Amino acid sequence: MIFTKANAACKFIFCALFISMAITAIAQNKKPIPADSTPKIVNIVNFIRLLEPRDPAITEDVLYQTVVKQVEIMKKYHLGGTFLLQYDALMDKRYQKLLASLPKGTFEIGAWWEIPQPMVENAGLKWRGRYPWDWRANIGFSTGYTPKEREKLIDVYFRDFKKIFGYYPQSVASWFIDAYSINYMYQKYHIVASANCKDQYGTDGYTLWGGYWNQAYYPSKINSYMPAQHAQNQIPVPIFRMLGSDPVRQYDNGLGTTRQGVVTLEPVYKFGGGDSTWVNWFFKSFTDDPSLGFNYTQAGQENSFTWDAMAKGLEMQMPLIAKLRDEHKVRVETLEQSGRWFKKKYPVTPATSFTVSNDIPGSDLKTVWYNSRFYRINMLWEDGSLRIRDIHLFDEKFPSVYETKAATSNECTFFTLPVVDGYIWSKPDHIAGLRLKKMVDGKEVLVKGYSPVFTNTGKSGMHISWRLNEGGMLEIDLTEKQIKIYMDNKASYNWCLDMDVAPGAATPYININPKQLNCRFENTNYKLKALQGTLSKPANGSAWRLTPEGDAIVLDLGNLTRP
Repeated sequence: MIFTKANAACKFIFCALFISMAITAIAQNKKPIPADSTPKIVNIVNFIRLLEPRDPAITEDVLYQTVVKQVEIMKKYHLGGTFLLQYDALMDKRYQKLLASLPKGTFEIGAWWEIPQPMVENAGLKWRGRYPWDWRANIGFSTGYTPKEREKLIDVYFRDFKKIFGYYPQSVASWFIDAYSINYMYQKYHIVASANCKDQYGTDGYTLWGGYWNQAYYPSKINSYMPAQHAQNQIPVPIFRMLGSDPVRQYDNGLGTTRQGVVTLEPVYKFGGGDSTWVNWFFKSFTDDPSLGFNYTQAGQENSFTWDAMAKGLEMQMPLIAKLRDEHKVRVETLEQSGRWFKKKYPVTPATSFTVSNDIPGSDLKTVWYNSRFYRINMLWEDGSLRIRDIHLFDEKFPSVYETKAATSNECTFFTLPVVDGYIWSKPDHIAGLRLKKMVDGKEVLVKGYSPVFTNTGKSGMHISWRLNEGGMLEIDLTEKQIKIYMDNKASYNWCLDMDVAPGAATPYININPKQLNCRFENTNYKLKALQGTLSKPANGSAWRLTPEGDAIVLDLGNLTRP
């Protein structure tokens, strides 16, 4: 390079900017995290069923040709990924030949853990389904079988998989798998990764609600949906959250009904993975907005939707993912590779976040999802105000009902411990949440502000700065066990956080004292403790109120000792 005065000036300006940023970070006592320390990981996962009894037009050949097309488009853009086989597809010669021809290391073959008739009968059990594959929770999933029956099903699958491919599958995924099965697969066959459905309420009859919102976690040995807090109580197999959930809209979708809609990266959805505006927005936020630890999404689609339905979405998504890979903005990995990386890097479930600083065109919504092994929280900025729309606590001692008993219902539910639930406790005309308010002339009004700024702090913390319309800043620190919310000294008004729920909402609140909110959910007692600030029952009808002490509120979410 030729050295010029212009180059020298640029170098001087760059150094000055760098020093200025460093001084600012030190002054704020915040340690910025380099961008390359928070990888953005994409798994392309396509799972395969042999047949589709819900639609006679979807023949076995239609399903097979869908997978052929998926392979072709991934090869076209030099994208690797994971194909997961349901047992009946595993035993089909066409799929065996197709998948065995894929280059190892670039493609992975694993198990899709839905339970079809041949698998049940080969395990010496009686098939109870309406069709050779029946999607009901007590028929087509491991939850519908006793622990000993689950062992027989697992042994049959892994035995036959090894006969066909010469090794055991390393990744096993499904909409949901019980902890007993995952632990058995780990102990006997040494699986390294699993995946389950995104959070959803009632969709397809399956509810997974309140869990580690995205990325991946180590499950409790007695509850596959519940993150463990300690290594000795976890199954050391990371469970990745599937489908690329919309961090802004999925949560409230279908609010006030018993079934959520779907807003995800799945290419079959017209608003979501099949819409170019949404997909480009999603990946821009995914790669450019701050994310703690790492960010993760799963692309791909089950073959049951058929190629005609997913082609437009995949033909738009695959070149974009390839472009981001070539620009070193994302890592495209198999599920197994991500599982091995996660296990090498994290001895216990890490703290992670997914933030949105700029929403799709026409919307000014902002959000942050923060997860640790102790809790999750979601904040939404709408119309210039803040609503904390979700806080759920995690407790490795909270058992799943499916660990010792077989499901008898055609639906399945997994929950964690709710403190704030802006979906279940809402109605369309009464949206629940924890809102920031102030007193003006004796009246309560919402605090308004500008766009929040998200900053990673240390290895497990996130800082949020929110400049307010009337001056001053609201500052929020999220750490593994605590939430701290405070005003700077330029904000000179009385403020509080009010928890509002829709009339008739079945909340878990038992009683409130100045330092503790006592709760009970599914026969489990737990608490939210205020280390700084005061809890009370306000006269305005809200469920509870948090009033600051010294202009600060500090909540303890890492101590679940039963009250």
